[in-house]
Amino acid sequence: MNWLSASPGVVLTAYHPSSNNAVAGSNAKESEETPLSSRRSGQYTMNHENAKKSTERSQFDHSGSQDSLDELSMDDYWKELENIHETSENNRREQEVVVKEPDEGELEEEWLKEAGLSNLFDESAGDSLDSMVFLSTLTRTQTAAVRKRVETVSQTLRKKNKPYQVPDVRDIFRQQSDSKEKVSGESEPSSVKAREKNEAQDEVKDDPEFSHGISEKTSLLEDMPVSETDLNLEISFAEQAANLKDGSIGEMCKGKEDDTQLPNFRLPKDKTGTTKIGDLAPQDMKKVYSLALIELTALYDLLGTEFKQQKAIKVKMKDSGLFGVPLSVLLEQDQKKVPGTRIPLIFHKLISEIEEAKLDTEGLLRIPGVAARVKGLCQELEAKFYEGTFNWESVKQHDAASLLKLFIRELPQPLLTVEYLKAFQDVQNLPTKKHQLQALNLLVLLLPETNRDTLKILLEFLQRVIDHRDKNKMTLNNVAMVMAPNLFTFHGFGSKTIEQSEFAMAAGTANVMRFMIKYQKLLWTIPKFIVNQVRKQNTACQKKEKKDKAMKKLLKKMAYDKEKYEKQDKSPNDADVPQGVIRVQAPHLSKVSMAIQLTEELKASDIVARFLSQQSGVAQALKKEEVFLYEIGGNIGERCLDNDTYMKDLYQLNPNAEWVIKFKNN
Repeated sequence: MNWLSASPGVVLTAYHPSSNNAVAGSNAKESEETPLSSRRSGQYTMNHENAKKSTERSQFDHSGSQDSLDELSMDDYWKELENIHETSENNRREQEVVVKEPDEGELEEEWLKEAGLSNLFDESAGDSLDSMVFLSTLTRTQTAAVRKRVETVSQTLRKKNKPYQVPDVRDIFRQQSDSKEKVSGESEPSSVKAREKNEAQDEVKDDPEFSHGISEKTSLLEDMPVSETDLNLEISFAEQAANLKDGSIGEMCKGKEDDTQLPNFRLPKDKTGTTKIGDLAPQDMKKVYSLALIELTALYDLLGTEFKQQKAIKVKMKDSGLFGVPLSVLLEQDQKKVPGTRIPLIFHKLISEIEEAKLDTEGLLRIPGVAARVKGLCQELEAKFYEGTFNWESVKQHDAASLLKLFIRELPQPLLTVEYLKAFQDVQNLPTKKHQLQALNLLVLLLPETNRDTLKILLEFLQRVIDHRDKNKMTLNNVAMVMAPNLFTFHGFGSKTIEQSEFAMAAGTANVMRFMIKYQKLLWTIPKFIVNQVRKQNTACQKKEKKDKAMKKLLKKMAYDKEKYEKQDKSPNDADVPQGVIRVQAPHLSKVSMAIQLTEELKASDIVARFLSQQSGVAQALKKEEVFLYEIGGNIGERCLDNDTYMKDLYQLNPNAEWVIKFKNN
């Protein structure tokens, strides 16, 4: 069956209006008779003039974004929202996901659980020593974020007269504070502190603030070169923000200029290698998740933006089909058809169909397909897609794009998840573009793997659409306007909330969408300071394990067995490796082992090339893009190295690692 051939994959999410939000009398005739200017808000009572006043009073007022908007600049957004309202009545789900209002202290308890620190308030939740190891690796601002949540939970439990009390936060953090004070002079020399301070001050001076206003007149500036701005991934984002004077942040929130250009943010070269999502082993990614959550919370705390995870009430949902099926369930059934697939097959195919018809079509994604025809195609897909009998030749390009967005709208939970959707929306409230990009980077790390993989393919597809903007007239602004209402509005937050916030968040979420598209390659980077914290945790855990007598005996026996095995099978050339030389293993290649002399300029790509040059037979056809050098063990679980990693620098960072060449994800 070849119905899935040669197609990248994608999943989107969209606006889910409740029945209260649906446009009254949603038949086609009524829609045609309603003027566009009065329909842009669906069934909302606001007109544009009142909406502007309402927006000025909203929590987004500090950006001044709405004042710079004109009607034409937002047309794509309102037209897309109008199409969603008109189709919602016919495609509304039987079961709706509703967000639960948390009790006092419940959010903080949930936050500590998500951060892997539940044993700070629950005696039965794991080893408290593990938490102590974890806490010992936190930065000053991360520690403050944890302390704040622990204090809240402690006060809540006391009010409820719970039998178990949270330990005093002074006891929890005393050891970490004392140890950090002792080594502060070594770990943070004055020159480093001065550099951090200067970088923070430069950010305030030079970083162009992110204006939310978008004008069609300035969309042509997208192709104009703008200055590059280096991103510092070695120092905690929250620590960088903490170095700004309190008054500076307040000043940045006032009087923003109407600047629609996005800087060319750049990642400076890291000699120990850039780490991307997917490069680390699952056990290390679990640590990354906890650290990213704490770091994001610390950043939001410092910048005066409230960070709250939403919680959805679980309801019975469809467990089969295509539309209205939870993403995880859909992927599970797809993997039975195509083992190893990481994104829904229906999106894989829809994207393929859209791209096969070329991306030059004017108004692609913006112009909707015929509603009746799209509805019929949807029903036919449900019945025939997995059988492979659906006639794709009958699907027009605009219809395929409408099906793509319809599928998103029918997802029971948004692609950006119920938990973090509001945090994504609130990115627009952060004072500078650099802060916004840092927050988005951390939020992407927090997404479930399935959602993250799907979002990645979506953003890549949207960028390909933008690459054809000369013919399809879909600039970055246009695509962001069309996709924003599909990703950022969720009916589970309640119709009243949607009605009050829709106008206020329209331009802001469109700009967050622009950020995700333009900086997508940066968003999938794991900051070096988080990777280093993972290394510290692994090292601390190894020291803790060595103190355990039972573990010592086990390790001793394992070491003896390993030594005995290696003595039997080791070749003479694998004996003691001289200093400055590493032994690289390649069990899947014909040349399975090689001693490599480390030099200042030796990169990971050089080692891979050296192995491939000595392959024989079928292995000669392998390309550099198919095999990678891995750093395994030592202070990391497993890490796939990028080609520009300088091996001598990495060896000094992790001298106890093993070096293995293999296929990625194998």
